[in-house]
Amino acid sequence: MKKVLISALVLGSLFVSCSDDDNGGNRVEAPTTYSFTRNGATTVSFSGQTTRIEMGHEFISALKDTSKSEEDLDGMFTNTGDKFTDADLNASTKSIRSKTAASADYFSANTTDANAIKADFDAWIAAQVDEVFPNWDVDAVSGTAGKIQEAGGGSTRYVNAKGLEYNQAINKGLIGALMVDQALNNYLSTAVLDAGTNVADNDAGVVATDKNYTNMEHKWDEAYGYVYGVNANPAIPNADLGADSFLNKYVGRVEGDADFAGIADEIYQAFKLGRAAIVAGDYDLRDEQADIIREKISEVIGIRAVYYLQQAKANLGTDNASAFHDLSEGFGFVYSLQFTRKPGTGAPYFSKTEVDDFISRLTTGNGFWDLDNQDLDTMSDSISARFNFTTAEAGS
Repeated sequence: MKKVLISALVLGSLFVSCSDDDNGGNRVEAPTTYSFTRNGATTVSFSGQTTRIEMGHEFISALKDTSKSEEDLDGMFTNTGDKFTDADLNASTKSIRSKTAASADYFSANTTDANAIKADFDAWIAAQVDEVFPNWDVDAVSGTAGKIQEAGGGSTRYVNAKGLEYNQAINKGLIGALMVDQALNNYLSTAVLDAGTNVADNDAGVVATDKNYTNMEHKWDEAYGYVYGVNANPAIPNADLGADSFLNKYVGRVEGDADFAGIADEIYQAFKLGRAAIVAGDYDLRDEQADIIREKISEVIGIRAVYYLQQAKANLGTDNASAFHDLSEGFGFVYSLQFTRKPGTGAPYFSKTEVDDFISRLTTGNGFWDLDNQDLDTMSDSISARFNFTTAEAGS
């Protein structure tokens, strides 16, 4: 493989991250920011990811607009019928649904699960319109959808008959089914990075037609875009964590927990060094960085799943609106566990079957109305045991 210093390709940057190559001592150095150039022009591009995140923002907001029909919401999910208020989104060829449960590694040969996951989102959209919207002004009780207000005059939540907020299930579920799956299991996949003539073209500096980047560079950038695609300055995104309502927000939330401080920089540094390794033609180093990203982003999902299950315990039975809100967010993160990726493997931390079992436990009978703290502790401990953190660390 071609191994060269990339400093000439990254203009105006001081280099801070590096890796000694085991075969000859050459070093791959990463720039201080996610900035890469060729012939004086940027090679970084992830506009499609930015578009899907922006679509997601408008779609999630619309899930609480009772004037919206199922056709309206489906139109945003599939980008059909000009349902967005942003004309540029309507004109885009992108959609949310087309990239949901659609990674090369997990779903290209598993259309059965892919279709079942898409059907879950379709069903949640329909149920929001059919079950929750008609009961918007009805007080929710066990077995009846409606509104429920947090103690002390707090926020009003709109739940189904089992206490679930469909908008939260969809929002947090898409973090896994779209953002995590596409980043970890598609664009960081060797099947995608090394597809066709990508390796030879990258070694020779052959760029994509009418572009300034090689195909391999672009695929890596698209993974990056699902994490940082709407940051004010995507080249230095950790200064702006929380820029979206999806993965970026929760990288920031986990970073804000003293038990996990530094995780955001670990993810960012691995993205930079992996991209630099592509420029240098060091594909072993690239793949090592991809595994770091897989591990740390998967941890974000696991940590937040446990966090919300544990937070719900403080209010369950006394302030159910607050508890059910936490459980609804937890539901989405638990659902997202099936899209995580254990480093060095082709498998998630939890299989779809295991996740389906968790979801069944959360929704059996009257759902959240029937849960107790022991149920939540048992599920939390089962999740924590697969990761390198404890329930106490994640739950606080």
